[in-house]
Amino acid sequence: MERNFNFNTVDEYNQFNQHETFHPLVNVIDFSKAAIRTGSKMYFNLYGIFLKDVKCGDLKYGKQTYDYQEGTLVFVSPGQVIDVVNKTDAYQPMGYGLVFHPDLLLGTPLANAMNGYSFFNYQSNEALHISQKEKQIIMDCFAKINFELQQNVDKHSKKLIASNIELFLNYCERFYDRQFITREHINSDILSNFEAMLNDYLTTEKAQNIGFPMVHYFAEHLNLSSNYFGDLIKKETGKTAQDYIQWKVINVAKQRIFDDSKSISEIAYELGFSYPQHFTRLFKQQVGQTPSAFRNLN
Repeated sequence: MERNFNFNTVDEYNQFNQHETFHPLVNVIDFSKAAIRTGSKMYFNLYGIFLKDVKCGDLKYGKQTYDYQEGTLVFVSPGQVIDVVNKTDAYQPMGYGLVFHPDLLLGTPLANAMNGYSFFNYQSNEALHISQKEKQIIMDCFAKINFELQQNVDKHSKKLIASNIELFLNYCERFYDRQFITREHINSDILSNFEAMLNDYLTTEKAQNIGFPMVHYFAEHLNLSSNYFGDLIKKETGKTAQDYIQWKVINVAKQRIFDDSKSISEIAYELGFSYPQHFTRLFKQQVGQTPSAFRNLN
């Protein structure tokens, strides 16, 4: 029978995994110390990064299911829910994790940098697959954080712990960049599908019926999180997903402006703009001229 757990504090998560609490806001978890588990649903009000070293069932996260493989990192941010659907009656969790409360970041440079680590909002099927060398770097970062947790708390403790977490997250950012490259064949398929979907969106009545094409629409239809989809498009095209969509819309608009039978307002509505002046503003930003001036010039 599935059990539900709410983790609002690091101490609650420590107790769940049979760990002592050395610091109320952060801990490194060795899952081999935890009790044997069955399926469970976990509600986190903590940040968590989990390195699994054993296949322990399917992880349901949002709408997606991800089959845990050895050597994957999954990131969780406050407010997220993880549902572990076990393939066997029980299993012994293995691997390591880092959990920390948002309050740990208050007054540190990392507090302002957290929004830049978009992988905290990836889906579980977009987990980070790491090599043995990368795993060693991650374990070294965990060891440094754990070392600080074993020391008496002084005025340097919080700064050093936060700095080591930031170093760890910066490595994860590098490893994700590597993963985008090594999975280039998969990414190119996603980009091709995105192109086809965007062309269909703009050449049918979808833009008129649904509205201006938005990133989350395409991400959802490609079974990706908006963050992962956006990062992938940026790596592949050099543009953000929203910039790429706007660029595509303006290119279609340029072609339609040559059709004198349609007014600028009609073209704007066809492309999903609620107000023609929004179309005019974006067109001028992209082209340097208003749609009317562009039509007259050409």
